[in-house]
Amino acid sequence: MRSAVVLLSGGLDSATCLAWTRREGFEAHALTLDYGQRHRVEIERAAFVAKSLGAVSHRTIALDLSFLSGSALTDVAIDVPKGRAAQEGRSGVPVTYVPARNTILLALALGLAESIGSRDLVIGANAIDYSGYPDCRPEFLDAFRSLARLGTKAGAEGAEWRVHAPLLALSKADIVRKAVAWGVPYAATVSCYDPEPDGRPCRRCEACEIRARGFAEAGIRDDSAEIA
Repeated sequence: MRSAVVLLSGGLDSATCLAWTRREGFEAHALTLDYGQRHRVEIERAAFVAKSLGAVSHRTIALDLSFLSGSALTDVAIDVPKGRAAQEGRSGVPVTYVPARNTILLALALGLAESIGSRDLVIGANAIDYSGYPDCRPEFLDAFRSLARLGTKAGAEGAEWRVHAPLLALSKADIVRKAVAWGVPYAATVSCYDPEPDGRPCRRCEACEIRARGFAEAGIRDDSAEIA
């Protein structure tokens, strides 16, 4: 059976990617990064999701990225923006961007994959409801495939690396529909950038608003513990 390394954050998108990986017939090795994020409750939720969806293994790697300044997700002195009205007219990359996060995540996934003989990486990048993050664009993923080919022993020996982003062109509503159809335990996922310690969402950050809109457009009630 083919194997794949799945980046699993504990959010809805990455959980749906794990379900996709299993449906595609891969043995799934989930990888979660504890990088000092404000929404740390997602780490324990990721463990639940990995077990629920049948991951062969689940590793949580501690790598403190708080020294990378300027992100509201790692610096509690920077407020997470709240309310769609506050977002209107915003341009450029949002303050919730963590410098080079997806590059770091994919590099770790690449190393794990090469060490276990896998050549497939799975990431929940989305180019539609992605909030303006540059490392969620198709161009970035294509560039990382080239990096994997050029920067690994496996690539030098002719192995083909694949970076799967099955949600890349889907709306949040489409992601919600697939999550429900594929049995994702969405009640356990955390989307909020600034949740309470018990995981309750703020309901006002951009991630909460995108999630709420997605469920509403899909015509599905989000009756999870996170939103209720």
